[in-house]
Amino acid sequence: MILKQVKRNKGKINIKSFQNIVWEYYREKKRNLPWRNTANPYHIFVSEVMLQQTQVAKVIPKYKIFIKKFPTFEKLAKSRFSDVLFFWKGLGYNRRCRNLLEASSIIYGTYNGRVPKSVEALDLLPGIGQVTASSIYVFVFDEPKVFIETNIRRVFIHHFFKDKKGVDDKLIYPLVEQTLPINHPRDWYYALMDYGTYLGKTFPNPNRQSKHYTIQSKFTGSSRQVRGQILDILLTEKKITVKKLENQITGNRDFFQKALGELVKEKLVEREKDIVKIRD
Repeated sequence: MILKQVKRNKGKINIKSFQNIVWEYYREKKRNLPWRNTANPYHIFVSEVMLQQTQVAKVIPKYKIFIKKFPTFEKLAKSRFSDVLFFWKGLGYNRRCRNLLEASSIIYGTYNGRVPKSVEALDLLPGIGQVTASSIYVFVFDEPKVFIETNIRRVFIHHFFKDKKGVDDKLIYPLVEQTLPINHPRDWYYALMDYGTYLGKTFPNPNRQSKHYTIQSKFTGSSRQVRGQILDILLTEKKITVKKLENQITGNRDFFQKALGELVKEKLVEREKDIVKIRD
């Protein structure tokens, strides 16, 4: 595909020109993703939480298994955390699993199992935040709401900030707002994300020009690796002494006490004197 440049009129953005570029790519190359082939608000909600910090390719198989095991907010809300964590395992950032369970309990108990039609209400749910609240709102209700995530940021920096560094999202936000169509915003955001994914594979990452760009630290040898190993062991062992748990860690044991303390504080793990277990 030959990339086109956005036309300008006296220095101003030609919105139609930009939209045409994005729509043209989407018509030719749109991705067939399982959460796009459903109108089920619960399925969409789960997918957005999974996609917060995990790549699409890794999410797809886990998502399919997860929604079969936990097909509704009610089913998930009534499940034990250890059971949910077992099917979450492999997605990483396991605090999201606890947040998803707690959010499902609130939606089931407070909203009768229906996703609240309010970004403000969604934002108050555990682990959601403004960006995910807005994306859930758009994808569930197909109503316009401005938000920026990594692929969207990449598109706007590529087309409108090519020679700039330290680009603040505050500069991108009004451009997203100007180009956001009132009709079918869901498809528009899908198009932006797909196009942004393409740009990331085709060009040096434009997001490096963002003020908010960070490089994720290596997983191997990190505290994150030890956290994951602790939870994996506890899913198998159920209850275990701290010493025995530490001896089974193959990652950097210097992080063990720190990682264990974090998991207890985040209510993923329960410790009573020398015994550790998953907190259900």
